[in-house]
Amino acid sequence: MLQIQNNMEILSNLTSKFPTFMLTSIPGLESVHAWISIPFCCLYTVALSGNSMILFVVITQQSLHEPMYYFLSMLSAADLGLTLSTMSTTLGILWFDAREISLDTCIVQMFFLHGFTIIECGVLVAMAFDRYVAICDPLRYTAILTNSRIIQMGLLMIIRTVVLIVPLLLLLKPLYFCRVNVLSHSYCYYPDVIKLACSDTRANSICGIIDLFLTTGVDILCIILSYILIVRSVLHIASPEERHKVFSTCVSHIGALTIFYIPMISLSLVHRYSRSAPRVVHSLIANIYLLLPPVLNPIIYSVKTKQIRKVIFSLLLTK
Repeated sequence: MLQIQNNMEILSNLTSKFPTFMLTSIPGLESVHAWISIPFCCLYTVALSGNSMILFVVITQQSLHEPMYYFLSMLSAADLGLTLSTMSTTLGILWFDAREISLDTCIVQMFFLHGFTIIECGVLVAMAFDRYVAICDPLRYTAILTNSRIIQMGLLMIIRTVVLIVPLLLLLKPLYFCRVNVLSHSYCYYPDVIKLACSDTRANSICGIIDLFLTTGVDILCIILSYILIVRSVLHIASPEERHKVFSTCVSHIGALTIFYIPMISLSLVHRYSRSAPRVVHSLIANIYLLLPPVLNPIIYSVKTKQIRKVIFSLLLTK
């Protein structure tokens, strides 16, 4: 009995049910955090101003009240959410060396971080469907993508996010965590947090795999199917010029898919298979994963979408 009591005391000294995690910026560059914060601030400014501009333009310009631009505004809203969900902790480390974060605060951050990631996945699927209908069934475009249907699609994205994320995060509460809780990034990332748990995480792993399949897995399959149908339809067009014109309407969406999925999959692979990789690699990929889509999406759609570009230029020139 005494041995069991001693073991329990040792376990309680080594673990905690209410841990404090230590966030990490860029390992080895702690002495130049103030200088590193400058490019981060620039990127955050570009992301916030660019996506806010897209939202403002789509909301205020009657000529842009079409399905394609509604989905673009949803993408900008998701990018704004992703940016804001991690900006406070990232800049807090760089400016004030504020590295500590509680489990409850970590769970709240992960809800918004992973929640907006799932919403962005859903928006990219909706945009693929929009391109499919516009190219393969253009005469019924407005009949299929009505305002009420777009609202329903948006609500479905939010409901899916809440239903999948909340149980996953609640399963963190009963876990015990090791005393040394140093995270790999400047924000809480679920795979990063779960590997620090000292208790059984099988339920968390199963729930995480189910969520991954119902989000990234299903969404990628839907996007691939949409583009297979689009390519098949375009190949039936006789004129090369018309083919190029039709394909060009998909360039922005393909760009958004590339800058979203490649960093996300890279970060997942690094966490799963490259534990021996330098910590700076983890940090670099983690920051690219969060900053690249919000920064580049407004630029891509402003450059490649004539209507958006025209409205933005007219607004800037009038001021």
